[in-house]
Amino acid sequence: MTPDTSVAFKQLHQASLKAGALDSKTKELIALAIGVSRLCEGCIVHHTKAAKAAGASLQEVHEMLDVCTLMGGGPATVYGKKAVDAYGA
Repeated sequence: MTPDTSVAFKQLHQASLKAGALDSKTKELIALAIGVSRLCEGCIVHHTKAAKAAGASLQEVHEMLDVCTLMGGGPATVYGKKAVDAYGA
């Protein structure tokens, strides 16, 4: 990305994930679910760490992954494990 695009993306990231009607933990869990569903390893690691920092428990991550499995089938189980591994890191 060019510097302008990089700065704009970081601003979008911050604006999208700041607390509002949904708290930051919930937004990070949503972002993590999308990362798992889209099979994005970088997204999984980043949003798992951010969700944990925002107060998400491992049980909450597991339950979110149950929903990912419901909606995404087998691939979600493979990429969901990456989230659990990232949580422990």
